[in-house]
Parts: sequence; structure tokens; C-alpha cells
Amino acid sequence: MRPVHVVGVGLHPYQRLSDTPYTRLGVHAVRAALADAGLQWRQVQTAYTGTATTGMGLSRLMFRHLGATGIPMTQVENASASGSTAFRQACVEVGAGLADVAIAVGVDKPLHFLLPQKAAGVRELVRVAPATHFALLASRYQHDHGVTPEQLAAVAVKNSCNGALNPNAQRRKARTLAEVLAPPQISGTLTRLQCCPVGEGAAAAIVASDDAIARLGLDRSRAVTVLSSASRSETVYDGENFDAALTRETTAQALSDAGITAADLDVVELHDAFTVEELLYVEAMGLAEPGRAVFALEAGEFDIGGRVAVSASGGLLSMGHPIGPTGVGQIAEITTQLRGEAGPRQHPGARTGLAHMVGVGAVCLVHVLRLT
Repeated sequence: MRPVHVVGVGLHPYQRLSDTPYTRLGVHAVRAALADAGLQWRQVQTAYTGTATTGMGLSRLMFRHLGATGIPMTQVENASASGSTAFRQACVEVGAGLADVAIAVGVDKPLHFLLPQKAAGVRELVRVAPATHFALLASRYQHDHGVTPEQLAAVAVKNSCNGALNPNAQRRKARTLAEVLAPPQISGTLTRLQCCPVGEGAAAAIVASDDAIARLGLDRSRAVTVLSSASRSETVYDGENFDAALTRETTAQALSDAGITAADLDVVELHDAFTVEELLYVEAMGLAEPGRAVFALEAGEFDIGGRVAVSASGGLLSMGHPIGPTGVGQIAEITTQLRGEAGPRQHPGARTGLAHMVGVGAVCLVHVLRLT
């Protein structure tokens, strides 16, 4: 596989469900990415669209507003990891030499949340909502490690402060610990502000080969290299939380393929749909010892300006989780951080970043990026 570089990123701000057509959301993000890269739509050779809750065949209706160029387009659904998977497919196509310039777009409106059990003929006697699933994991984590509800809620406090600095975030207000702990409780000890908002939005990332950068006269100094892209699904785990176990396996593969360790990471965007997830995943990634993530958090190690900035965008908790765009939006945030263009939320000296998403099923995608 030849080297692949992110040359342009763009977003439509994440927001609550509105009357805005998804086409407008997506085209806004694509045009922003094209402008960021210094490219024209006709120079993009292939497109992947990550979406999960809007509907089939949406790519053509969206891309026609940019011009009918005959571009091959593929729609990708992989639950919360849809955008991450679209980005991986764009990278694979450029890396394999099938295209020189590819775009990954994530776009969604929260209209249809359909699970496959009924179509599979599976009768569910008990359905556990995601909030309840992670509330149970939070209870287990608190019991095993002596963690208090206040320590768990501190994740949302940190990420709300980051989100307040992000003009593309759905939640743009810094919250105190008292505000995060305030009712209503959604499930167990998880309050509303410890659960991510699911709204709408769009994100786009353009990747290119070295040949394309030279031929099209793109700014090489702003090109961020994709060091690795790992994708796995769950196996059978002996009593261990499958999301954390799958994250550990996929992250280990991505770091190994990139030739680095967790200690080399400067910025991390992860799947923090619920506060407990950040603690579980930073430990699974090797950024903290088991049960010690809360203490690293308290010490400011995961703050912007700390040892490694975790969810500098605000994460899913404050940036929001519109499903299809989320994984591509993480790539946009890391690219912006590695370029040193993140403004008030810039992590000093950021050079290497990791993007992580899990999706029901369960699947996990991890990408490692570096400004070279």
C-alpha cells in the first residue's frame, strides 16, 4: 500500500434535528473540505458516504449539487462506525492505487433507528437500551475500582469545557460538576449530561496520494499522513466487557501497524457516548492502567495541554453523535489539531493522533494519523 494523506477536511456544525435537508448538511461539509484542500469537485475520483439513520441511495441526491461527474459512489453503514468505515474505504482505495483522490463523507438525520433482529427472525425477550448497558458497566467499574459518581461525571465536565471552544459542537456550554450530576437520571447514575446528544450534521475528509499532491499542487505542509487503519469485530471474551476488549485489540493492531506505542499519542478522539466509556477505552488503549483513568483525569493528564488531549473536540458527549458523520468528524478534529489550526482548543505540540469508534454488532475502527 502506498502512503495516504488527509489533504482537506470540512464540517457542518452538529445540531438538533431540524428542517434542514441532509443534502444541504452534506454539501456544506464537502465544499468546506474542497476549499480546505484547494481542490475542485471534478478532481475527486471516488466517494464513500457513511450514514446509518437517514435512508438508502442518498449519495446521488447529495453529490448532484456539486456536479454530475460520473464519480463512483458507495454508501457505507456500520452503525456508529459508519463514518470511520467510509474513511477507511477511501484510504484503502487510494492506498491500493485505484484512485489518487478520494472523499469520505458522513451525513445523517436521526430519522430511522432500525435493528436487524426482527428481520433475522430473532425474538427479543429483553431489550437493553444503550444507556442501561453503559449504566451497568459504570456500576461495575465503580464497584471494581472504588470510583465515585463525581469522578465518573468529571469526564463530562472536561469534555464540556472542550466543546465550549468548538464552533461545530452541538453542546457549546461548559458545565460544572453540579450541573453534570443534576437530574434527570437517564439510567443508573448516568445523568442527561453524561449521555451524548444524537442530532444531525455532516463531516468530510479528502485523502490523496503523494502523486496527486504533487500533480495538483496541493500544500504538502498541511497534508496529514494516515499511518494505519485497523478494523475488527468482536470475538468471544471470557467475562470481559466486549467493547473494551475489542478496543484493546483494535488499538493494539493500529499502533503496531503505525510503528508507535500509546505513549507516542498527543491527541485522541474516542467513542465517549457515555462518560464511563472514556475511562474504559483510555485504559484499553494503554493510556492508563486499569482502574487508574479517573486519577489521570483528576491530574489533568487528559486535558488540552496535558499528557494527551482526550476528546479535545468535546467528544461525543459535547461535540455530539449524529452517527454517520461522527467518525469522519474525528478525523477532521485530529487533522486540525496536527496542523496546529485548532485555535483555543489547540493541544500544544500535537504531532500524532488516534481516532477510535465502536459500533453495535460489535465493530471497532481505529486510525492513527501523523503530521510528517
